[in-house]
Amino acid sequence: MKDNFSTQSDQYAKYRPVYPKEFYDYLDGIVKNKETAWDCATGNGQVAMELAKRFRVVCATDISAAQLAQAQQLQGICYSIQPAEKTNFPDDCFDLVTVAQAIHWFDFEKFYVEMKRTAKPNAMLVVMGYGKIEVTPEIDSIINNFYKNTIGSYWDKERKYIDELYKTIPFPFEEIKTPSFFITYNWTLDHFMGYLGTWSAVKYYINAKGQNPLHLI
Repeated sequence: MKDNFSTQSDQYAKYRPVYPKEFYDYLDGIVKNKETAWDCATGNGQVAMELAKRFRVVCATDISAAQLAQAQQLQGICYSIQPAEKTNFPDDCFDLVTVAQAIHWFDFEKFYVEMKRTAKPNAMLVVMGYGKIEVTPEIDSIINNFYKNTIGSYWDKERKYIDELYKTIPFPFEEIKTPSFFITYNWTLDHFMGYLGTWSAVKYYINAKGQNPLHLI
């Protein structure tokens, strides 16, 4: 599994959006048993912290120690450095497994084997993510050109799964039809640019050319 997020891990905690309350309310309604949850590739723990409000125990894993260092230590959450594809969890222990904006980095086949091993019968796997930001037609045109042309060649090949809204990932399970949810913010320009700076392709561009492509926009 690639680790694109250990560097500048504090920037992810500061600038990345969080999922809306409506999503967690929906999740609360469809998951019946709320004993144990596994938030896989938890990053800075934003999803784990919400799950801890609803589950007795939340196991949150990531391969990045730097990301986990940004997570809040809350009662009921156990953080550990473990890959998605091989953990030390016992069999049949989770009522819910969540993966937020990360499953495209996994070895799908190996992760699904591990998920099925650790999940209880009738457990749920919830895969979530968000696509490109939308502001106004004028700004969106600039960002889309930046996304496709300026830094387009610096995206990892796995990025296509996000562009395709995860509809094309291998998913050998019964899929439940879900509504769409929207993350809405009033951001300053500084925060907006800070968010763009967390894009992995921006960091690849800087490493390759020695200059920040954000200056171009």
